Amino acid sequence: MSDAYAQPTTEADRAIPGPLASYTTLRMGGPAGRIVAAGSADEIVRAIRAADDPLLILAGGSNVVIGDAGFPGTVVLVRSRGLRIVAEDVDSVTVRVEAGEPWDDLVAATVANGWAGLECLSGIPGSTGATPIQNVGAYGQEVAETITGVEVYDRAEDTRQFIPAADCGFAYRGSIFKYRDRMVVLSVDFRLARSPLSGPVRYAELARALGVEVGEQVSLAAARAAVLRLRAGKGMVLDATDPDTRSVGSFFTNPVLDRAEYELLRERAAELGEPPAWPGHDDTVKVSAAWLIDKAGFTKGHPGPDGVAISGKHTLALTNRSGTASTADLLTLAGDIRDTVHTRFGVTLHPEPVLINCAL
Repeated sequence: MSDAYAQPTTEADRAIPGPLASYTTLRMGGPAGRIVAAGSADEIVRAIRAADDPLLILAGGSNVVIGDAGFPGTVVLVRSRGLRIVAEDVDSVTVRVEAGEPWDDLVAATVANGWAGLECLSGIPGSTGATPIQNVGAYGQEVAETITGVEVYDRAEDTRQFIPAADCGFAYRGSIFKYRDRMVVLSVDFRLARSPLSGPVRYAELARALGVEVGEQVSLAAARAAVLRLRAGKGMVLDATDPDTRSVGSFFTNPVLDRAEYELLRERAAELGEPPAWPGHDDTVKVSAAWLIDKAGFTKGHPGPDGVAISGKHTLALTNRSGTASTADLLTLAGDIRDTVHTRFGVTLHPEPVLINCAL
């Protein structure tokens, strides 16, 4: 059974070097000094060992913004594929997934096999190896809830290590791997429940779409289908015919405020109604970045310079609408949004994607 879902890389999967825009969902980014495709964990390690600094590891390219000057060093394209069962019992199954496995392919496989825990993360572009870096989450689920460990290559120690989930430093859209290039993810272990039903639906918008109350369960297939519909309606499912999907998804994270900061926001926004917010850890409050952006005057479809725009479907997505816009133009729009929100509400927005050879 452990080999049933393995998908070895073929020569057809190997990338042909070209502008880095070809490898990002934004379709932005200049040239690389050198591009190497790695089709297995062993090839990833060998490519890294052989590369001179600077080094960029790139997989799905769905959460990265690369500067117009490109990247002067070596870019290793992660193209490893496959998943296998490494542990199982009557209630659960633990699968080890190669870093380059397309994320939504994995989610589809788990739903088809009756493994619960990832269904609400359907439709997210990118690779499996990127998910622990960002602690990817959506519609009430985060990968930190099911990850049991991550295999990495430690560049400083020149060793392969297995890091248990408890040592990964998972936080809201973060981990010990984010903004650091020492640890390169090779594979990820997920422990999933054997169940035809989803976990309790936590997200009100998803519950409404499913016609259930928050806390109820639905079939895995129903949860996945509803999430895909919701994401597609926001331009968050890749579609070559839809320019709104030329993005990195949500460009800004939802701000996490302490109580004093939140009360100040409420005062500044009093005439606009109550800012949408959710309780966080240690008496913090997570606030809707989309609401802040919209109320600061940046509505859906708001144009930026030379072919960039806010998505016509979702206020949090900044898009390369023309397909030929520059990273500099995108960051100009992002900077305008950040600065206006701070001036209006006293809240600082932070970018969710990793910025490579560029800055906001």
